[in-house]
Amino acid sequence: MQPFHTHKGLAVALMRDNIDTDQIIPKQYLKRIERTGFGQFLFDEWRYLADRSDNPEFPLNAPDRKGATILVAGENFGCGSSREHAPWSLADYGFRAIIAGSFADIFYMNCTKNGILPVVLDEKARRFLASLPAGEQVEVNLAEQLVCAGGKAFSFAIEPVWKEKLLHGLDDIALTLQYADAIAAYEQKA
Repeated sequence: MQPFHTHKGLAVALMRDNIDTDQIIPKQYLKRIERTGFGQFLFDEWRYLADRSDNPEFPLNAPDRKGATILVAGENFGCGSSREHAPWSLADYGFRAIIAGSFADIFYMNCTKNGILPVVLDEKARRFLASLPAGEQVEVNLAEQLVCAGGKAFSFAIEPVWKEKLLHGLDDIALTLQYADAIAAYEQKA
């Protein structure tokens, strides 16, 4: 997993509450077990018209938001079923951070396990970020726990264990492998 220290990129706003995992990645695309290739199906039912052309009204399709790597959303992001495909699709699309008013617990943990930083900010801060002009960069600094843009800085909280895992790029397997020598020594005793 790629470490997350400071990320600077374009933000795109999807200021809807209760965006569930089926809206993030619809169930018909869950047949694969690889972590890649899901970005093309992200927000599928909103992002595309019936003929599979881009929906010009959907924020991710706005020409000035193409390549956005920071998603700004409403409350209760990632609610619904606990499918890990949701953060896979967000990461595969290119998102490194999601800023919302709150997250579903399992979705939050799945993000951290897949290298995406979930940031909780209040509505005023999110509305400010959503109103930034096209091309304005947003900086998310995990070490300092700050989101900076437009001359303003917003602090956020994160559990120390998730912060350390993200800073060092450690998923659960990599974390376990740090103890490979101790595990091998224990197995030799058995």
